[in-house]
Amino acid sequence: MNDRVRIDVAALGLTAVLMGGDSAEREVSLMSGAGVLEALRGLGVAAQAFDPAAQPLAELKARGFARAFIALHGRHGEDGTVQGALELLRIPYTGSGVMASAIAMDKVMTKRVWKAEGLPTPPWRWFAADDAPRERLMAVPDELGLPLIVKPPREGSSIGVTKVMGYSQMQDAVALAGRYDPDVLCEAFIEGIELTCPVLGQGATARALPVVRIDAPAGQYDYQNKYFTDEVAYRVPSGLPPAEEAEVQRLTLAAYRTLGCRGWGRADLMLRERDRRIYLLEMNTSPGMTGHSLVPMSAKAAGISYPQLCLEILAAATLDSARETAA
Repeated sequence: MNDRVRIDVAALGLTAVLMGGDSAEREVSLMSGAGVLEALRGLGVAAQAFDPAAQPLAELKARGFARAFIALHGRHGEDGTVQGALELLRIPYTGSGVMASAIAMDKVMTKRVWKAEGLPTPPWRWFAADDAPRERLMAVPDELGLPLIVKPPREGSSIGVTKVMGYSQMQDAVALAGRYDPDVLCEAFIEGIELTCPVLGQGATARALPVVRIDAPAGQYDYQNKYFTDEVAYRVPSGLPPAEEAEVQRLTLAAYRTLGCRGWGRADLMLRERDRRIYLLEMNTSPGMTGHSLVPMSAKAAGISYPQLCLEILAAATLDSARETAA
């Protein structure tokens, strides 16, 4: 994909940019949606903002929208729910379908699928936030080692995440994660290089974009540093040896295809420094499109401008049922 790709803008019809929503990532979604909306309009697309938290999705049909660009993040945005509603409304949408969106949003389910397929992901423990006796919590560091990561399995943007350095932090970390999700995911901490790799396309034609290396201050790639500071250094090209870059891209594509993703997505990974092993952390099916976001950064390195990226993602909008018909 590059800027020479020709897309008939008029044929795309009236487009709704879904943004905002009611998840904990609403603020980020509004930033993503504003960028996408401006880019699409700049290319001549008839695009309008649509906030599902402010108006019912049925309005999409009533107002004659032909397709939807999903710039929602988190619950009710990338977890299969809005995708299912759009399927019922018969309005093609960007990104993954219902099942892939639902699985990828749940980090525990994602890890189970990846492990079943032999893909590398850090060891983990899962339990209900309201069923975590002290003895159970204190056993987790013994099982996974310290430090470890505690997080809500169905949130993004590092919301509710704690890097636990000692036993005494476990209860507070679980309590924080439990504010955002009834379940808690504890994951072994991988000491090394933080990476991300976007994907565009579907199935055998999907391709990985350049890998981005993330160097956050003191390793704190948290919500504040992700979106509201300029303290994080992003390297693209990543500076990895070519063989390692290729392996990150290979694993990303395998992870994406295994989950049944389509359209676009972004895998987050860790490269362990002591033995150069690569671990998959999660798959984002509706990645950020803000000024600090990683997919546009990687696309730019591949020669794809932000507006063209938005346009090509939109042009690939489809329905699960359309794929079934084609089959």
